Amino acid sequence: MTIADIKNSVEAKMDQSIGAFKNNLTKIRTGRANPALLDTVQVDYYGSMVPISQVANVALLDARTISVQPWEKGLGAKIEKAIRESDLGLNPASMGDLIRVPMPPMSEERRKEMTKLVRNEGESAKIAVRNLRRDANEAVKKLVKDKLASEDDQKRAEADIQKVTDRHIAEVDKLVAGKEQEIMAV
Repeated sequence: MTIADIKNSVEAKMDQSIGAFKNNLTKIRTGRANPALLDTVQVDYYGSMVPISQVANVALLDARTISVQPWEKGLGAKIEKAIRESDLGLNPASMGDLIRVPMPPMSEERRKEMTKLVRNEGESAKIAVRNLRRDANEAVKKLVKDKLASEDDQKRAEADIQKVTDRHIAEVDKLVAGKEQEIMAV
């Protein structure tokens, strides 16, 4: 493995960490409705548990309401029950075949809880990025120890890895700030 391989590998892994962090952020509730909120809810479909998105159309009716349109007639009650029993605090209502999921307004206390949760997720993402930096620096040191790279190469590589790390941590900070604004704005 060369220093260039290590740099490319660490950047790709950091990008994956940011992607996972963005995915986690979509699951954190803001006052606005977001169909991705129901991605974690599983419904019983002929004996196996599957995500709602695999048995129904999930879309937005308006800024505060998610609509769930089951693909089969008998699934409406099961989907409604699954949403109600999830820990999302949502109360769906059936209107014929359509299930409406209104988003309750968030209290000030709940907003603060969500903001704290976003910050914790952000800190976890930063820790993941820093761990990747440490692993990459250790790999570079091993190359120097095995006489496959010079100490000058090591210094340059560590500086480059630090730049990549700083860029990814700044992106995490930007995402956290954006999500906090989204939570407080509603």
